[in-house]
Amino acid sequence: MTTASTNMIALAVVGAHLTGQPLNYQLQERHATLLKTCETASTYRFYALANTQPAKPGLVKVLDGSGVGIEVEVWQLSAEGFGTFVAAVPPPLVIGTLDLEDGSSVKGFLCEPYVIADAQDISQYGGWRNYLASSGKTS
Repeated sequence: MTTASTNMIALAVVGAHLTGQPLNYQLQERHATLLKTCETASTYRFYALANTQPAKPGLVKVLDGSGVGIEVEVWQLSAEGFGTFVAAVPPPLVIGTLDLEDGSSVKGFLCEPYVIADAQDISQYGGWRNYLASSGKTS
């Protein structure tokens, strides 16, 4: 979602960029504003990616009916801030379009499907914070 008059872009984050998580500073230093916390549409699977520092999840859209809603934070950045943010996103993460529970769509974090072979499916937790809490981790 881009607003032409304000030149702002909404971005959904699902893991290490959430409030209180280790990469949230990357949004803060770009003067991003938290718009809301919500869930994706029930068309995603969520994975704890292997060998990432800090620990990161991956979100993959599925069309087989096995998807669930995953908690996200939607932030607003300037077009310039969005551009520099996206340029720094490391593979296998990508920025794509996420469908939200209210029927709207925003740019947001997804991951390339090839990495899920080595990842743990954590969809049942409904979000990164719940997963971290269940595993005794803080980030």
